[in-house]
Amino acid sequence: MWGDKRYHSWNYHLRQTFGKKIFKLPLDAGFTCPNRDGKLGTSGCIYCSSRGSGDYAGEVHLNLEQQYLQTKTMMHNKWPEANYIAYFQAFTNTYGPIDFLRKIYDQALNFPGVVGLSIATRPDCLPDEVIDLLSEINQKTYLWVELGLQTIHDDTGMLIQRGHTYQEFIEGLQKLQKHKIKTCAHIIYGLPGETEQDMITTSQAVSSLPIQGIKFHLLHVMKNTPLELYYQANPFPLLTMNEYIQLVVNTIEILPKEMIIHRLTGDSPRELLIGPTWSLKKWEVLNAIDTELAKRSSEQGKLREDFLLHNSSNNTTIIK
Repeated sequence: MWGDKRYHSWNYHLRQTFGKKIFKLPLDAGFTCPNRDGKLGTSGCIYCSSRGSGDYAGEVHLNLEQQYLQTKTMMHNKWPEANYIAYFQAFTNTYGPIDFLRKIYDQALNFPGVVGLSIATRPDCLPDEVIDLLSEINQKTYLWVELGLQTIHDDTGMLIQRGHTYQEFIEGLQKLQKHKIKTCAHIIYGLPGETEQDMITTSQAVSSLPIQGIKFHLLHVMKNTPLELYYQANPFPLLTMNEYIQLVVNTIEILPKEMIIHRLTGDSPRELLIGPTWSLKKWEVLNAIDTELAKRSSEQGKLREDFLLHNSSNNTTIIK
């Protein structure tokens, strides 16, 4: 159904949509975050590095065009015929004056070979004027908004200093879906204090929401983050590779077949990573997920009907 994969991969979706290889060009437009500039906090989410989840974005001292050219040149060594999606990755990329947002989005769309935008943001940073701008862009080009959720559990959200609630995520999602803007939710497995059931509950909620894409992340403990200090003071078990694989595969089995899996695991710079160190072997993790799906003779959505049947009386996680 999805080429050589047992799940609806991002790469497969893009090839079906554009008929060729498409890759993301991660950009750092110099944004900050309400969790860093004092509006909600000053230290950010406890797991975030100083780059605000943009460790692989362009170098911030370069302007957007220079970042575009730098990343494009590097990627073209591998895919010379590819086109690109400009990916505003670092920090909160709808958190700024509307004129500035329009300027940088338009600038990125005008770079040669760019066929669309992906904009990473927070659910509490989608005022009406931003939604109107995103809706306008969505009508003229290919657009995704990547919306940080991480967990549906507000007690965990407070511990990791997210600065918003699950209800605020729902409200932000509703705004985007009202304008038919494709939305990708980010979730993290392995957050401190969360049990396997807590993580499963988050994945069940996401699978029940009108979301078009999902990104899986493994919690990384990185140097020079608040999480490093928390981990030193309150040691908690980090997920093993097998635990993570089982969680991801269990989630894949209940996702709608049309939901696009943008990422199965995240990356951390080697020099910053404290743990889990097995995550550095990314291709081993991805291959192990493929192997586990094959071992189960399973695929995305295989258990979805059973999941919906057993949860039909519980609509607390479903947007009406």
